[in-house]
Amino acid sequence: MAWNVETIISLAAYSGGGLAMGLGAIGAAIGEGQTAAQANLAISRSPKASGEIFKNMLIGQAVAESASIFALVIAILLLFADFSEPNLIKAAAFFGAGLSMGLGAIGSGIGSGLPAGEACSGISRQPAVTSQLTTNMLIGSAVCQTPAIFSMVVALMLIFIDFSGSPLQPTWAALLGAGLSMGLSAIGSGYGGGLAAGASCEGIARQPRSVASVTTTMLVGQAVSQTPSIFGLLISFILMFKSFPESTSLAAAMGLLAAGICMGFGGIGPGIGNGMAAEGAVRWVARNAEHAGDLMRIMLVGQAVSQSTAIYAMVVSLVLIFVV
Repeated sequence: MAWNVETIISLAAYSGGGLAMGLGAIGAAIGEGQTAAQANLAISRSPKASGEIFKNMLIGQAVAESASIFALVIAILLLFADFSEPNLIKAAAFFGAGLSMGLGAIGSGIGSGLPAGEACSGISRQPAVTSQLTTNMLIGSAVCQTPAIFSMVVALMLIFIDFSGSPLQPTWAALLGAGLSMGLSAIGSGYGGGLAAGASCEGIARQPRSVASVTTTMLVGQAVSQTPSIFGLLISFILMFKSFPESTSLAAAMGLLAAGICMGFGGIGPGIGNGMAAEGAVRWVARNAEHAGDLMRIMLVGQAVSQSTAIYAMVVSLVLIFVV
């Protein structure tokens, strides 16, 4: 078989599409399974509320499913991508798009399943606050989807932006790094946001009168949990849109690829850690609403310390892009 440019681009596009859908299916399936497991437990506790629990389960699963739908869209676009203008840079862009969307959907899918499951469990304990639980679940799950949306945006840019005017070396590494930076960093933020949202649904079921303070704390905690994925998005944008001079040095390309890897992996732990801090605060606000201010303050301080590691990763990535 002749390995011409069109063949290499096709290989990258098809591999990227497979990765987008294959990896993108992992998180949604786990999140939906978590929701269904909690719904079964809830119905066993309160069979009379089975109708409301069943409806809430389906709504929660639909939200968790959206991450894999994003992945399906990107996969289809890659499978039917335009190969009419063969350029090897397209191969790197297409493969990077698949990595961005596939990895980016994992955390959001799992994270969205956590509040959905807790809402089902809460309905079995407090049927009177079903509407509040469903509303809180939808808000929390929607925030969990934002890293997957960031990943889809980066994937769409990699597919449709014309990079042919840039030198192949080292641009190919920058585009792969952009996909890895966004996809990997989205994992922690998506899952971390789900931890906070799940605790919020549990808290409202435990103490319905605390819904306002619980929801506020959840949203603040989720906002901080999303920042590692925003750092990943920033590094992706820089790698995609900065002009790099042509270079035959492999070190220049590896520096750009390493920048994406650094920020991507560097965002996973802080996203989850921030979510853990938010989960603890939200859970205890429901039990001690009069101390909501103190709990939120401690949460933010703890998240700031956890967040510092993502900032270190971003700094090293920027050094790799602009200095090394």
